[in-house]
Amino acid sequence: MAKTGVLSSDPTVRAKAVELKKELQRLVRTIVDDDDYSIHAIDRAKDALCALRGLIMFNKRSSPATFKLREAVPCPEEFKCPLSNQLMRDPVILASGQTYDRPFIQKWLNAGNRTCPRTQQVLSHTILTPNHLIREMISQWCKSQGIELPNPVQCGREEGITEAECDRFFSLLDKLSAAVPEQKEAAKELRLLTKKVPSFRALFGESVDAITQLLTPLTRCNSQSGVQPDLQEDVITTLLNLSIHDSNKKLVAETPMVVPLLMEALRSGTIETRSNAAATLFTLSALDSNKVLIGKSGVLKPLIDLLDEGHPLTMKDVASAIFNLCIIHENKARAVRDGAVRVILKKIVDGVHVDELLAILAMLSTHQRAIEEMGELGAVPCLLRIVRESNCERNKENCIAILHTVCLNDRTKWKALKEEEISYGTISKLAQDGTSRSKRKANGILERLRRAINITHTA
Repeated sequence: MAKTGVLSSDPTVRAKAVELKKELQRLVRTIVDDDDYSIHAIDRAKDALCALRGLIMFNKRSSPATFKLREAVPCPEEFKCPLSNQLMRDPVILASGQTYDRPFIQKWLNAGNRTCPRTQQVLSHTILTPNHLIREMISQWCKSQGIELPNPVQCGREEGITEAECDRFFSLLDKLSAAVPEQKEAAKELRLLTKKVPSFRALFGESVDAITQLLTPLTRCNSQSGVQPDLQEDVITTLLNLSIHDSNKKLVAETPMVVPLLMEALRSGTIETRSNAAATLFTLSALDSNKVLIGKSGVLKPLIDLLDEGHPLTMKDVASAIFNLCIIHENKARAVRDGAVRVILKKIVDGVHVDELLAILAMLSTHQRAIEEMGELGAVPCLLRIVRESNCERNKENCIAILHTVCLNDRTKWKALKEEEISYGTISKLAQDGTSRSKRKANGILERLRRAINITHTA
């Protein structure tokens, strides 16, 4: 049974469509089969496809007698996008005042560019404003030429921001410099918006000084009255929401006063503020460049102090932030200097967040002073007990890795290891049944112990 196509009602239009399809088929075959195809071939294929679409759309709405293909009609220069050199479908105004077609300027901005392609002017923001006047002029010209103006291509953010929402955003930022009641109202609303609407997180990164404006209530507070706790909580939580957006991480961390204010929040905020400050540092430290910047600020000391306090609501976020920061060697040294080994061992002995803290301790064990402190603070019996009693393979692996490093660096601990092995066979069992890394580390310790016994017998 033959199919009835969308163009079957008019022989002339149908013949033109067949011609376009053949041209499109030839071009696509060239692109697919020929490794040396040109950009021109792609452009021609795209034009043929657009013409075919226009033919179909126009055939649905009007007579083919008035239809003219786009490429056959010279387009006025003022209606062309400077980037694509094609008729604009969705003209928008950039911060520089220049007009572009939305898909092409959005692609330019998404690539990380923050200048106007035509004037090279640095953009104060990257919000795109629809140019309704040009859009209407293009629409009128298309009608006069009998051309179907294609619908705007939807691109950019998954959830668009309307002009009214942009205005609301900047209004809220302005309120952060007003009286305290207005600051509180604005900060609370920004906290909710950046939590629920990803596009508002992106707006902060696209607007010059928006993050600095967000911090205004905390940087300009009256020294006598101090920071309003609920205001501080809303601002810090908004920073957390912003840092979730990958494109914001570098900008947030490098904005002056962000890290110092997070440190202050760790020391003096409400429990939720302190937890969210730690979570913000964890999220920002996903970037290696941020790990260096944050580590140099001295933030590890208040994080370790907060870990020492041991509030259940803050522990996980604090441990995660410390772990992330200590991935780079210079931060390990800072953490050890700031008392991390003592605090972590104390919590492990108390059975608090053992999984997370053992992972940090294993990471710190590559630092010589950390190993010395572990020996001084009685870490070996504690770690051996975990290996013996724990059902968690990951914890056993971290413990035996630390013990292996201790074994290599401190011969005075061999006696405790040997006694454990004689009494319980703990290390031998792990060498047989542990993970591949656990087996390797356990066998390394057993080999050391055997050599020590042989040396003693020979002597």
